[in-house]
Amino acid sequence: MTDASEPRISGYHAHIYYDAASMPQALALCEQAAQRFALSVGRAHRQAVGPHPDWSCQLGFAPEVFGQLIPWLALNRGGLVVFIHPLTGNELVDHRDHAIWMGAVRPLNLAIFAKDAEALDLE
Repeated sequence: MTDASEPRISGYHAHIYYDAASMPQALALCEQAAQRFALSVGRAHRQAVGPHPDWSCQLGFAPEVFGQLIPWLALNRGGLVVFIHPLTGNELVDHRDHAIWMGAVRPLNLAIFAKDAEALDLE
C-alpha cells in the first residue's frame, strides 16, 4: 500500500552518457532500446545539457516499462554510463535523491534546479 504523501512517479528518464568515441555505441543502444520497448528517444546531444556533465541521449518511458528496460540496459550498456531518475514533478529531488546509476557516478549540475531547492527550503 502506498502512502498518499509519497510522490507519484509519472515516468522515468534514462540518460545514456557518451563522448565522441562512444557516440556510435550509445546511439546504437538507444536505437535497439526503441525497437524493443515502448519508449521515446530524445536528441543525441554533442554537449552537456541541463544538469548532465557529458554528452547524452534520453530515453523516456512509463513506469510499466521499468522492470523490462532497466535489466536490459544493465546487460547491454557495454560499459556506457546510464543515469536513471523518476519523474515526480520535483526535478531536484528526482535527480539528487532518487537517482539510479549504472557505471561511474558523474557530478550533476544541480544548481539549475535552484527554484526547486528554494521551494523545499533545501538551500
